[in-house]
Amino acid sequence: MTKALEGRVALVTGASRNIGRAIALALAEQGAAIAIVARSDRAAADAVAREVEARGVSAAVLLGDVSQEEDGVRLVAETVARLGRLDILVNNAAVRRETPFEQLSFADWREVMSIALDGAFLMTKAAIPHLKAGGQGTIVNIGGLTAYTGALHRAHVIAAKAGLDGLTKALAHELGSAGITVNLVSPGMIDTNRQHSGGADPTHHQTTKTLVGRRGTPEEVAAAVSYLAMPQSRFITGQTLHVNGGAFLP
Repeated sequence: MTKALEGRVALVTGASRNIGRAIALALAEQGAAIAIVARSDRAAADAVAREVEARGVSAAVLLGDVSQEEDGVRLVAETVARLGRLDILVNNAAVRRETPFEQLSFADWREVMSIALDGAFLMTKAAIPHLKAGGQGTIVNIGGLTAYTGALHRAHVIAAKAGLDGLTKALAHELGSAGITVNLVSPGMIDTNRQHSGGADPTHHQTTKTLVGRRGTPEEVAAAVSYLAMPQSRFITGQTLHVNGGAFLP
């Protein structure tokens, strides 16, 4: 049976773990070949590649820093060279550290902004010619709940994710005539491995409640991304799809 994304190629940033890994696997389940982009953890990215290939599609592991323009150009070029084309770009890479605003250095601010927001800008710029060439390009940006609700100690993260919401709408206007859809998936209260924060939950998880009485899974976020990449979703662009169990109702 032909799968919905068979013959397509997706590039997923921050794909070596958690939500990024789940997105890569969900798109692979639908038949897309996957470029797995990670900043430095080759072993984790290789493990995801094996999971992708077990689904019967090709995988390419690419290491690079999405906040650097030359890396963005290289990552896209290597994807096309190794997998033949590029149809789907998922801008997932981000860091989500918590720091009280009065203790937040400009270097901390720039680190978060450069990966989540600048990275999406640079990867999109590099990908556009290839997304246009395929005729049905898809960009999905990964936002976050606190961009809409606010939260303690996350000014840099919230600003970056709110910027992604605006970038999504702007790009939908600019790229629609080229056959490229641009949407944002905004996860909230997702169970992930937070090894880079010592395993601690974000502060806002202590006060935010879902209507469904549980946290979400990376796979539930990935299902939303996969849906937006499907051929039947071509009339959806410039939208934000909230995956948060009712923790925020726009």
